[in-house]
Amino acid sequence: MSAAGCIFCKIIRGEIPSMKLFESEKTLAFLDIGPVSRGHSLVIPKYHGEKLTDIPDDSLHEILSVTKKLAAAAGGEQYNILQNNGRLAHQEVDHVHFHMIPKPNKEEGLVVGWPTQKPDKDELQKLYEEIKSKM
Repeated sequence: MSAAGCIFCKIIRGEIPSMKLFESEKTLAFLDIGPVSRGHSLVIPKYHGEKLTDIPDDSLHEILSVTKKLAAAAGGEQYNILQNNGRLAHQEVDHVHFHMIPKPNKEEGLVVGWPTQKPDKDELQKLYEEIKSKM
């Protein structure tokens, strides 16, 4: 999707109203209109890109510090920071965004299953070498 049709780009341009919590030259944070808990917020780079790897590093520099401030401002002791890339990874809006989701109790907030695997040690070593060589 192009920046022209992107809902988050429209929010950045002021074409769609939002409940802005923070704004700078490169970053915007606002309340999620479909929250899974009280204080659920989104932090986005103003640079349009669908996936994290599409965003220049200089447009990501303040994302985590803003997300950290939101977590503190929301007042929760427990919370999740979530960023999804692609439909299989549950990305619904094709503009990079980070969720700050307070977790006040078992019923509210993000619900996650973690189906761990038991990889073969040799395969894990090969994967390690492959990824490390590309870093």
